[in-house]
Amino acid sequence: MDRMERVLGHTFSRPELLREALTHRSAVSGRDPRRSRKAQPPKGTGSNERLEFIGDRVLGLLMAEWLLERYPEEQEGALGPRHAHLVSRTVLADIADDLELEEALQISPHEESAGIRRLSSIRADAMEALLGALYLDGGMEPARRVVRQYWDFRIDSQARPHKEPKTLLQEYLLSKGLPLPQYELLSSEGPSHAPVFRVGVSAQDRTGQGTAGSKRLAESAAATDLLRKLGQHVAS
Repeated sequence: MDRMERVLGHTFSRPELLREALTHRSAVSGRDPRRSRKAQPPKGTGSNERLEFIGDRVLGLLMAEWLLERYPEEQEGALGPRHAHLVSRTVLADIADDLELEEALQISPHEESAGIRRLSSIRADAMEALLGALYLDGGMEPARRVVRQYWDFRIDSQARPHKEPKTLLQEYLLSKGLPLPQYELLSSEGPSHAPVFRVGVSAQDRTGQGTAGSKRLAESAAATDLLRKLGQHVAS
């Protein structure tokens, strides 16, 4: 927790918020032997799920505010795709890696052995929870400072608004007069709170595969894989 405070540049007046942001639901038993079964706290109590909920909204507002400042001439049609990319789980997981957040997470031994610590969805959720904790502890300013520090090069990394890999793949195939890609769910494993999806996509007699914590992200990863096999550049 001391290291995370240094990385974030914020000393928590309520350190329990930081502790909660770093706690995966698998590390919380949630059961109080002093209470009846009906009086037990809801599943996930004490984990980072509630902070993730508010952190998602905080990031969305801060990013919208920043994009309006950075691109004063752009309209909603261009700002929307930029915003969607910058608050996506892919980018959130990359930011979490920059903070080495993975090493600070509290995860149950059982889930640890299943390898969920490295799932992009787990890292992305924890990053949102951190932003939620910062907001609840110190208001918008500490959350804004972290967003503008760690998203800085990403907001300027593309001259044009970002397009998702699935959209790029569809546009590429249509430009060649080819049929639309076909996606197939190859497998779905893991517990309900940390699933792992593997998706395949085929087009132009080639195939791509992707794995992620949601079907949508796995499809995006599969599209990226196929685009690269087709010789198309995909910006990260």
